[in-house]
Amino acid sequence: MTNKHDLDVITIGRASVDLYGQQIGGRLEDMASFAKSVGGCPANIAIGTSRLGLKSGFISRVGDEQMGRYICEQMQREGVVTEGITTDPERLTALVLLGVRNDETFPLIFYRENCADMALCEADIDPDYIKRARSVLISGTHLSTTTVAAASKKAITLAKAQGNKVILDIDYRPNLWGLAGHEAGEERYIRSDKVTEHLQSILPDCDLIVGTEEEVHIAGGSENTLEALSRIRSLSNAVIVLKRGPMGCVVFPTTIPDNLDKGITGSGFPVEVYNVLGAGDSFMSGFLRGWLRGEPYETCAKWANACGAFAVSRLLCSPEIPTWDELQYFLKNGSKHTALRKDAEINHVHWATTRRPADEMLMAFAIDHRSQLEEMAERAGVSVDKISEIKKLAVRAAARVADGRPNYGMLLDSTYGTKALYEAAKHPLWIGRPVELPGSRPLDFDQIMDLGSHLSEWPVNHVIKCLCFYHPDDPVELREQQEQSLLRLYEAARRVGRELLIEIIAGKHGPLTDQTIPLAMRRFYALGIKPDWWKLEPQTSETAWQNIGKVIDENDRYCRGIVLLGLEAPEEELKSAFASAISSPWVKGFAVGRTIFAQAAEAWLKGEISDEEAVNDMENRFRRLTYAWLEVWNTRGE
Repeated sequence: MTNKHDLDVITIGRASVDLYGQQIGGRLEDMASFAKSVGGCPANIAIGTSRLGLKSGFISRVGDEQMGRYICEQMQREGVVTEGITTDPERLTALVLLGVRNDETFPLIFYRENCADMALCEADIDPDYIKRARSVLISGTHLSTTTVAAASKKAITLAKAQGNKVILDIDYRPNLWGLAGHEAGEERYIRSDKVTEHLQSILPDCDLIVGTEEEVHIAGGSENTLEALSRIRSLSNAVIVLKRGPMGCVVFPTTIPDNLDKGITGSGFPVEVYNVLGAGDSFMSGFLRGWLRGEPYETCAKWANACGAFAVSRLLCSPEIPTWDELQYFLKNGSKHTALRKDAEINHVHWATTRRPADEMLMAFAIDHRSQLEEMAERAGVSVDKISEIKKLAVRAAARVADGRPNYGMLLDSTYGTKALYEAAKHPLWIGRPVELPGSRPLDFDQIMDLGSHLSEWPVNHVIKCLCFYHPDDPVELREQQEQSLLRLYEAARRVGRELLIEIIAGKHGPLTDQTIPLAMRRFYALGIKPDWWKLEPQTSETAWQNIGKVIDENDRYCRGIVLLGLEAPEEELKSAFASAISSPWVKGFAVGRTIFAQAAEAWLKGEISDEEAVNDMENRFRRLTYAWLEVWNTRGE
């Protein structure tokens, strides 16, 4: 039985896929590439409130196609309860195309003709679902469609019957009310008695009303802001929040004063305006985080204005809304940048708290090797083309061990492993891919001139893996070359939104002491390199692991963790390495290769064993390592 009020808010209404032009300063006609994200005011607010620590639900319709599934999957990744989303087999998911021409012009086209969310109807409003939430949020724009207006009013009636809160985001888009042409998507205000009448019909039931000055004008039926606020107040006892852009906001809990500044004011944050689209949804998310948790209006306004500042300083809508950690970091530390998107520390918090969820631990079969397998093929007297086949067999072995369960993965390359990558995509495996030129020292990238363009072709869930043969005692020039290459890779990874795993092997080029790897990691962190994962060789002692853990503690509490590499060590040695490494809470698993595949690959390339025999051999070796790891993992905390 579901507990009453296990949700803080359910938002109701628009759900679209936003396609943002990435060529800033150009015409929408000239855009060559677009970034995809979830859009639509209520959808954005559901995501934003979830990021800020509220439990959010969503009601809408999406098409029975890839874009509709994308919205549902992304909502789930964001922690939004999606059982209120209905799949519409007859209509397509709405799309929005938009661009940034300058800091005042944002060309915008809505593709919403008979779209799925505009078919939302009363039957889509489940009374039991509404009862679970302490509040429901209605979007004013969605009242433009008869069926959606009826659905919204049903949700309001159900919420009021339970004594729950009703929130109105006025969210006025004139062209979605048929008042402007298709090309006028960015138009924010056209006077309309019809729209005013629709909005005023629900004002008496609202507990919180939020809008810009133009939106207050349309809701109040007057272009004098104080007069419009007074008309809203005559119809509703709701808390009214007036958004004023760079000036912040004003909250009116009760009587409307004779001067806007006599309300409860919340100052804005001085940031560079990059894109205003989505700022209101981010603002609302911040205000609700305070209001629904009983914070003073001053606090609600501060959080709302800060969230709005993040949105206007970045490109997209929902992806740019801050998380709770990010908001608190900003309020505590501020930023030396007026363009918050240029603040490396804030960006790291944002990245680390919005990236896709990861498993608690990782057991990976690494067969991203290239030069070693080329040598095997040469010894066997066969074409290197055969290497792609052994990698496909390795995927079959790994998939058998994983059996559809979480915590399993593979390292695969695109030199010989492209077909294997396609096979791996059929299974829920974590995937890492190398970018380094095998054996390069100083580090070089494998026939990749433009890292950003290359990485943007990868699936978003593929993790960049880079092996660097680095020792703190290396000559200064060599160290600096390696560091600059890693820095270049790190910046490219962040630019294209891919996770990064840095593998350090130091023991081949100098002594491995308790401080060797910690010194290397400190140097990388000092340069601003904060990989999502580390892949490290087994250490000489538990003290070394403790020192490594201390470095991560001091520099990046958001790190995913460490996985152990194998260096072709015998299984018994790896078991001992597992036992030593488990003392560090940052060690989350292993990514081992030649220990698993070397014998089978050599024999298969020589024609001495069949496909199935090769798969069985690799499967058994990988399975034994997973058992060994799980055995020590389960002792953690004892």
